[in-house]
Amino acid sequence: MDDTPARCDQCQACCCQLPVLVLPGDAPPEHMLDEDADGYLIMAKADDGWCVALDRERMCCSIYERRPFVCREFAMDGGDCREVRADWRRIALSLR
Repeated sequence: MDDTPARCDQCQACCCQLPVLVLPGDAPPEHMLDEDADGYLIMAKADDGWCVALDRERMCCSIYERRPFVCREFAMDGGDCREVRADWRRIALSLR
């Protein structure tokens, strides 16, 4: 695993491609919500699979103050972040 500390502004935003369950108490804008196959409320994805809340010019969340709990708990450079980035690198390497 890469020991370089992760910084969201220098990342491929791998986490912004993961499914994000919207929990009671979360308050993202309604136009950014979708429903999954099981009827759960989730953050919507753009046609290419990226979260609709991702500001791609700045590579950061456009609704940062209103982001769902799941996103707030996904700490920059935390264990989940490092694991997702490592998975992303493995997949990218396997496609070469």
